[in-house]
Formats: sequence, C-alpha cells, structure tokens
Amino acid sequence: MKENKVARVMMVSVVTNIFLAILKILSGILFTSTALIADGVHSFSDLVTDFFAIIGSHISRKPADLEHPFGHGNAEYLTSLGISVIILGVGASVIYNAFTSKAQVSSAIVIGVSLFTIVAKYLLSSYIIRKGTKYKNAILLSSGKESKTDVISSIVVLISSILIQLSDRFPFLLYAEKVAAILIGLFIIGVGVGIMRENVSTLLGKREVNEDYLARLKKLIAKEKGVLAVRDVVLMRYGSVSTLNLIITMNRKTPLEKAHATADILEEKIKNFSHSIQYINIHIEPESDV
Repeated sequence: MKENKVARVMMVSVVTNIFLAILKILSGILFTSTALIADGVHSFSDLVTDFFAIIGSHISRKPADLEHPFGHGNAEYLTSLGISVIILGVGASVIYNAFTSKAQVSSAIVIGVSLFTIVAKYLLSSYIIRKGTKYKNAILLSSGKESKTDVISSIVVLISSILIQLSDRFPFLLYAEKVAAILIGLFIIGVGVGIMRENVSTLLGKREVNEDYLARLKKLIAKEKGVLAVRDVVLMRYGSVSTLNLIITMNRKTPLEKAHATADILEEKIKNFSHSIQYINIHIEPESDV
C-alpha cells in the first residue's frame, strides 16, 4: 500500500515538472532569458531524477532472496546516488552555458513567469518532502530536496529579470542573468554533493541514533515476561527496511523451548512496533554471564 502511495507522489512530481520545464524553456527562448532557460534545464533534471526514483522504488520493493537475504532496500540509496550524479552534471552544464551565451536584455514577461513557477515549485517540493518524511522514503526525500533547489533558482531568476530591466541606466546589469545562471549552477552542484555525501554514509552502514525511538523500543523488549535485561540494541537501516540485532538476558534455568517462544513473541511485537523493522536477530544470554 505504501509503495503505491510513493508511486503516486512521484507521478504528481513528473507531471508538474514536465509542465514547468516546458514553460520555462519556451518562455526563456521567446523572451530571451538565459537564466530562465537554465532554470528550465534544471526542471528537466527533476524529470530525470523522478524517472530514476520510480525505478529505484520498484527495485527496493523486491522481497529478500538467496543472494539478498536482507531485501533490496539499499536500491533506494543507490538510486539517490544516481540522482546526485545527474544533479552535478546539470549544475556543470548550466555554468558552462552561462559563460558561453550572449548577454542580452530579456522581456519583462519573464518576471511573471518566474513568480508563477516559484509558487508552483514550492508547493510541489513541500508536498514531496512531507510525503517522503511520512513514508520514510529516501528517494522521495532526495527528489524533494532537488525540487526545492528549483524554488531558490527561480527566485534568483526573478531577481535577475528585474535587475536586467534597469540595464539601460546601469549597463553592468546587462550581465545579471549570466550571474544568475552561474549562481543556479553552483547551487545545483552543492545540492548534488550533499545528497551524494548523505547516501554514501548510509550505504556504508547507518545506525539508528534517535535516542527516544531506541528507548521506546528497549522498553517494549524489557517488558516481555522472562527478559531480565536488554544488553544491546543495534538497529541498521537499509533503505525503507531495517535490521535489528538484539542481545537480551534470561534466567539461566529457563528451558530452551520457553526461551525460543519468548524470542518469537518479541519478534512479533517489534514488527508491530515498527513495520520498517523486517529482519530481527535475537541473541539470548544466561543471567550468570552478565
């Protein structure tokens, strides 16, 4: 069910980005705005990242198999890494085009187009990030962050479009859109580096460090009948699923069958506590070893 909701969010993003990208590029060509064209290219990069996101989301839903006993959740992070590489390429391309294009005064209509795209993109990015947080989906969060850069880049375009209208009085403002395009390119690269760093860290192994979350989990485990102490809790995240390694102590005289039944009960309660915890390893130690 959650996977279908994620797919719907991505489809909303795709349709919106197609519309905005075409609007920006056509307006940039018709009204001679280098910055608006660069912003349109940025929006088209959103389309590419959304395409990768849909593929990654599909792969990450595949169940565990012999070669991948912990499922395919890391596909989300690999996809996000692919998104970051695309973003870096787009940023470099925008900067190159800004240096090689000819400076010229754009139409005042660009101001209106920029205002419209700012509002539309802000609403879209907020929606994607909100859903990504709700579903704990790395792909949606990466796509939402990339979309938010489009809001900022559109604001830069708006400012440059206003400034360039004053180039008759202040000739140096003729280069306002070139500067805006370069700033957009640098900002895009910064976002790409940030997403890459975050997902590389996760792929190397990202341990849950939310103390409140872990405290509630430990409390749930410690309340189970027969559990004397919770020795260690290590929760590792792999995309949308997590693996829990747990060490508990029980009375050394507890029969093996009862200890095994307790472990089974704990597994069920832990999975009900958080549906993202799909793989649980419970190690039971006798009280005398503490």
